[in-house]
Amino acid sequence: MSAASINELRDAVSDAEWETRVALAAAYRLVALHGWDDLVFTHISAAVPGEEGHFLINPYGMFFEEITASSLVKVNLAGEKVMESPFPINPAGFVIHSAIHAARHDVKCVLHTHTRAGIAVSAQKEGLLPLSQQSLFLMANVGYHDYEGVALNDDEKPRLVADLGDKPALILRNHGLLSAAASIPEAFLIMYTLEVSCQIQINAQAGGGELISIPDAILAGASEQRKLVTKGLGAELVWPGLLRKLDRNNPGYDQ
Repeated sequence: MSAASINELRDAVSDAEWETRVALAAAYRLVALHGWDDLVFTHISAAVPGEEGHFLINPYGMFFEEITASSLVKVNLAGEKVMESPFPINPAGFVIHSAIHAARHDVKCVLHTHTRAGIAVSAQKEGLLPLSQQSLFLMANVGYHDYEGVALNDDEKPRLVADLGDKPALILRNHGLLSAAASIPEAFLIMYTLEVSCQIQINAQAGGGELISIPDAILAGASEQRKLVTKGLGAELVWPGLLRKLDRNNPGYDQ
């Protein structure tokens, strides 16, 4: 997209939408930077501030490391474009996201991945185990959704929403991981914690030794401990640093 086109788009959207576009483009590139991308086959969606039922998703076919604020495509709950864009979209890939956005008005960002560790844990009968400090922050807040094939069927939406409930994270059996949060930074931090928990679990199991689980008494106080660790700031504690890292390693997401 040319500089003129970028400026035209910037002038055509609200300041709030542009800020969301920049943050979402950053999230896509951070997912790539951490090695969580699966070529072009997952999505991160964000609600457009002040526009009920409108969301931003990636242009289909563009690698996550290439995505910019101006290349993001605005769609409705059906995955249809609601603003002119030169880029194609994948409506089928929006099925999971649209289901959650429609049911959970507190959720402004849905982040979905197909990482090896995430899929490996999703295929384990007991799912996520309390084996690490990272996992204890999510153990009581992760839902599970059974695999029903490639997510193309709208009939699956009610079951997916029910399995997520009011939780911030969902493990999609034989499929991958998902985070749902009130902000883009928070969705990223939840996914980071969930992904690292899965990586640690797979590594621990690969060691072959007897595993030690974190006691239930410690798990019960995890939510309060998380607030203390982040000084009550949640993802906002780490998001500025993540953007600085991105600026050093892969700048241009804000174009």
